[in-house]
Amino acid sequence: MAREKKIAAFTPYYTEDQAGQVRAAFKAAGLAEGDASVSDLIVRATMREVKRLQRKYNGGKAWPAVKAGELRRGQRTMDELQHRNEGT
Repeated sequence: MAREKKIAAFTPYYTEDQAGQVRAAFKAAGLAEGDASVSDLIVRATMREVKRLQRKYNGGKAWPAVKAGELRRGQRTMDELQHRNEGT
């Protein structure tokens, strides 16, 4: 029998408006797109973006994995919020 993959957890932080749009997108199109849950939608969208970044910045190859605990934790700083490009 195939061994199940361990699920790693992330907690993305959304504004109320962003969260409302995520829920609305799932409610309107999630099932038609094959998403059984909002988490499925978020994982699918995130992995699509990861693939785009791999193509743009890493020759289309996967990066070596980064272990849990190696990244800064917590919400974005005010400076990070000001320089963020969410229009794409």
